[in-house]
Amino acid sequence: MKKVMLTLVFGSAIFLAACGGGKTTDEGTKTSATPDGEAIAMKSCITCHGGELQGQNNAPAIKDVGARLSETEILDVIENGKGSMPPGIVKGEDAKAVAKWLATQK
Repeated sequence: MKKVMLTLVFGSAIFLAACGGGKTTDEGTKTSATPDGEAIAMKSCITCHGGELQGQNNAPAIKDVGARLSETEILDVIENGKGSMPPGIVKGEDAKAVAKWLATQK
């Protein structure tokens, strides 16, 4: 009886190991998707610049900002602010993604 039980336990362990989930994770590395500049802009900018980024109240239209400013200039405005726009509303990689996307809006 002990041999049967031992065989069953080891057999199950081997079977489960061979048929495992197939996914491996590396706990030491952090993976993340590239930020979606358009989605971030639509979430973060519409309050002041309007739902279509057409401008409203004191905020200028930015739906065609790429025709006026380069990606670097747009990033500078996002990071440092300009006029009534406060600095740092979007930060880091998200700010770069937004600047990249806005630069294509012409």
